[in-house]
This record gives sequence, structure tokens and C-alpha cells, in this order.
Amino acid sequence: MTRLFLIRHGEPEAAWGGAVDDPGLSEGGRAQADVAAAALAGFGPLAILSSPMRRCRETAAPYERKTGLAARVEPSVSEVVAPAGVTDRRSWLRANFPWDSGVARRQWSDVDPALRGWRDSVSSWACSMRQDAAVFSHFIAINALASVAMRSDDTIVCAPGYASITEFEVRDGGLYLIRLGDSMVQGEVR
Repeated sequence: MTRLFLIRHGEPEAAWGGAVDDPGLSEGGRAQADVAAAALAGFGPLAILSSPMRRCRETAAPYERKTGLAARVEPSVSEVVAPAGVTDRRSWLRANFPWDSGVARRQWSDVDPALRGWRDSVSSWACSMRQDAAVFSHFIAINALASVAMRSDDTIVCAPGYASITEFEVRDGGLYLIRLGDSMVQGEVR
């Protein structure tokens, strides 16, 4: 059995899909990262993996300092990529992954096959893990894994808050949800 702790990045200094392609953390996001590092310390020795995106690497930094270990950059847990030609990534994200309360959910079976392929690659990566790990990632990637673990076709099955910790187990070739992290505050997707 392998335990995976998926940590959503802390609050970024700018919105994803806005003028800054790869924002770092805001002051509040750095404080959230410190809280997550303290919480992770209670889970025993963990490998550290991070999306290549700056906000995830910066969220991982306090845990790296606490453990003395360096994070390995893992592209498999990076932000979902919009197709070429999409100029308004935020609108594209909302259309494919509607997360607001009261809005109808999209189904993985109804989205572009490339998105299903992305979800399947994230899930395959998780199921291949053989070492307990803290994995610093993104809202949609955590949802991709949670939907697989919950055997749900919804693209959005949870609303992980900034620096929240969602726990999964990998066993017998499958992915299982153990505990959802704290939920986001409405409007917290940036």
C-alpha cells in the first residue's frame, strides 16, 4: 500500500489564465504553505514531488526545508493544459470543469478525448507510485484523481482549498480516496 498526499498549491499572486502564465504565491499563499508543511510532518517520511509550476514549487518549499529533502519535479501532476488556439484559458477551464455551486457538472465521458487521456495519464502515474509521497499539485489534477478514486464520471468531485491535503491510497493496482482536504472558499480558484 502506498499513501499519496495531494496538496493543492497555496493562493497564487495572480489568477491562472490571466496575464501571468506561471504566478508564484501571494503572502497568504506562503503562510498556507507553512501550515501544510507542519501538517505533513505528522504523516511520517514522505518523498516530495511537485508540479513544475511555480506556485506548486513554492508551496513545497517549506516542507522541503522542514525535511531537508528536495522535491522532484513531476510533470504528470501539472496543471491541465488548454488546447492550442485557446486564448481565454479561464473560460475554457470553466466550460470543461465547472466548479461553482449550483452549476451542472461536466462528465469525463463528454469532454474532449485529449482531456480524458490527460486524466488517465495522471491516474496511471498515481497508480504506479510505490513510495509514500507529498505531491504538490493543482485543483483539476486533484479532481482527476478523486474522480477515478470515487469511480465518478464528474470532472469536478471536490473543491480542494488552497494548501489543502487530500489523501489517497494505491493498493492492488487501484486508487482509493482516504480523505478529502479542506474545501475552498467560493471564488478561490485562481
